[in-house]
Amino acid sequence: LSLGSLHIWPSARPEADGNPALPVCACGSPIPRIGVAVGFWEPVRLVDVTLKPWCFVNLGGTKIAPGFDIGHGAYAGPQIDGGNAQATAKWNVHWYIYPLLYWMEIVADFLCLEQTSFDIAYVTEIDPLWQDDTLTTLINPEAAVFANPIAQVACAADCIAATIKKPITPLFWCAGCQGSMYPLDGNVAAHMNPIQSSRLVAERMAYKLHRELIAWGTMGSKGLCGKYVMPIMNKQQYRFQMVNPAPMVKGRYACPPIGASDLKPGSGRTYPVIGEDIGYLVWRKRNCCAL
Repeated sequence: LSLGSLHIWPSARPEADGNPALPVCACGSPIPRIGVAVGFWEPVRLVDVTLKPWCFVNLGGTKIAPGFDIGHGAYAGPQIDGGNAQATAKWNVHWYIYPLLYWMEIVADFLCLEQTSFDIAYVTEIDPLWQDDTLTTLINPEAAVFANPIAQVACAADCIAATIKKPITPLFWCAGCQGSMYPLDGNVAAHMNPIQSSRLVAERMAYKLHRELIAWGTMGSKGLCGKYVMPIMNKQQYRFQMVNPAPMVKGRYACPPIGASDLKPGSGRTYPVIGEDIGYLVWRKRNCCAL
């Protein structure tokens, strides 16, 4: 929790960049209202990352199928790619609206909280852009610019920065230790383990929703008076906490930033058959002018 640039409730986890310099803010027109610039992290979304179509992991594994057989995921490989053995994966994602702090009324009458109800906002099984790398270029044509070794080598720096502290915002095409943000779909060309590739897909989903103008920016001085369009997602706005099949609840890496190493949280967190599908709680950085 912060007031302007002052951290009044510090955390062991590094704070995102962009807190307003001053603790006082003003919103509204023609007569602005004076308020206090607060910053906080709120749990606002749930994400299923699943190999099984229509399996809603965060609803206890409930299967809600519409009656047609599409969207199957799988691990594949290893295949020989350039002389190296390379495994791949294909995942589907379900994105839930989940404003936990508002429901629990932990902060009563706080207008900065998202005041809405639980909902399943997005399922990728019926999204043709999610299933095909070529179709996905309709929303991420810039992927061709970063499909080269030089651009991908830069992601090593993002991996180190995200693991030690926080991701490097200008390297928006990188997902740090997880790989490349592009293409914005569920096809993972370099599957190392389920935690790595599922986190990559969850991070891509957040970016995809920003690109489609479904998710908006909430952090920094621009977010004090309301959400704003952010087609290139700021990676520091989100953190992903694993909640299924084995919740991460303690330690600095229980709620890592985008791109952080999955080595520690990935150990023993998934298991065959009933523990292959993964659920995440999404934390979002919010700056708001509390009036």
